[in-house]
Amino acid sequence: MDMQEFTVTNRKGQTIVGELHTPEQVIKGTCIVQHGRDGTRNDPIVRTVEHAFFENGFLTFNFDTTNSYGASDGDYEKATLGLHWEDFEDVVSWAKQQPWFAAPLVFAGHSMGGYASLRYAQEYPDEVSGVVALAPVISGELSFIAYERKDPEGFKKWKEEGSMSVTDKATGTIKIKHWFQMEERLNHDLLQKAQFLSASVLLIAAKNDSMCPPSHIEKLYKNLPDRDKEMAVIDEATHIFKTEAHRHEVFEYIKEWLKHRY
Repeated sequence: MDMQEFTVTNRKGQTIVGELHTPEQVIKGTCIVQHGRDGTRNDPIVRTVEHAFFENGFLTFNFDTTNSYGASDGDYEKATLGLHWEDFEDVVSWAKQQPWFAAPLVFAGHSMGGYASLRYAQEYPDEVSGVVALAPVISGELSFIAYERKDPEGFKKWKEEGSMSVTDKATGTIKIKHWFQMEERLNHDLLQKAQFLSASVLLIAAKNDSMCPPSHIEKLYKNLPDRDKEMAVIDEATHIFKTEAHRHEVFEYIKEWLKHRY
């Protein structure tokens, strides 16, 4: 396996760090991979998705979004769904200009990364061949419903106080989530342009996901054009697909999905 690290400058002048994996076999296309808000390119579920594409002949570019826990620039306390999307758009624009780029172009994303992957396919339908979205954020409105349902008192307190502290389980670092970051999500809704998403789509939900539950993802699925679309639900899995068994199941779903299309 050939791996190269690259840096990309986004529209705000920040540095995005990512890595390109080049398979030894005949290249079938290029896959851009993006993690979720509290993740990095090294998250187990993100690596699982990356490997599924790589082992099936795709160049993969997996990067750390700015304002996250990864190696890229930015401040976690400024992270928004909109900035996550902008980074994805900037990375795709950069990738298409690289000498190693090979069509067709496909995407894979988790949570906010799933949102960005699907939105790009909506905005630029002629460019995208396929999208695999795991537990994607569907809309700000549905995010509000999920957060409030999970912890009504905590959600109310967050809104009233304007911020809440969170602890990075890996490093023990305490960071702040601001209410404006939640409100910003209301600017985003994949359901509004679902009919423009003409790429092949695989939506993978986690049955025990309280943040992006299967019922929310099914709303998008039902609004997509009635052509090449699939939805799978991983039984007993949570939002981050924590166990190796759940990740293996995800890997197999993607492997079969790719097998019949590329």
